Amino acid sequence: MKSSFLAWILRMPLIKRWALMHCVKRENIAEHSHQVAVIAHMLAVIRNSYFNGQLSPERAATLALYHECSETKLQDINHVTKYHNPELTREFKKLEELAEIDCVNTLPIELREHFRPLIVQTEVSAEYKQLVKAADLISAYLKSQDEQRFGNDEFAHVKIRLGQMLEEYRKQLPEVNYFLDTFSDSCFVSVDRLSAEDHQ
Repeated sequence: MKSSFLAWILRMPLIKRWALMHCVKRENIAEHSHQVAVIAHMLAVIRNSYFNGQLSPERAATLALYHECSETKLQDINHVTKYHNPELTREFKKLEELAEIDCVNTLPIELREHFRPLIVQTEVSAEYKQLVKAADLISAYLKSQDEQRFGNDEFAHVKIRLGQMLEEYRKQLPEVNYFLDTFSDSCFVSVDRLSAEDHQ
């Protein structure tokens, strides 16, 4: 059979994140998914290296690459809109799962069993789901800090909200603490300063 799966994935760069907000630096879900994959991979390596973890960093990264697959069908949904009303949240989650299943069903039948546990979020194990969610929040938090760095006050409340959510992950996952303390500060300096710091 012919498959449209890859065609949907290749449309990810067309889907804007933060669509209802003014952004100094535009971001799409392909860029976001790549960042989340890198962060999830790093978090898994940190957990395994320092906190007796036994996760597969490669699986964490792959799950993160596919974690926004539903948005190829539904677009990016504003977080506050999605979560401010429990009934709406339930309905959005149902829609997302239908969209994820729809994505899987565009694959040849023999491939579906390999992709379903990566794409359908209700089938992802809780341990990996929590790690990818932490990576997702870190990516969004760094974005909000970056936007504020360039004078965009529209992200001030976003940074506060995400910071509060990340505090909970800091308590639950020591690798999140390590990651933020070790890597986040240098994400907001100029390339000249980065180069200088690398040669100290």
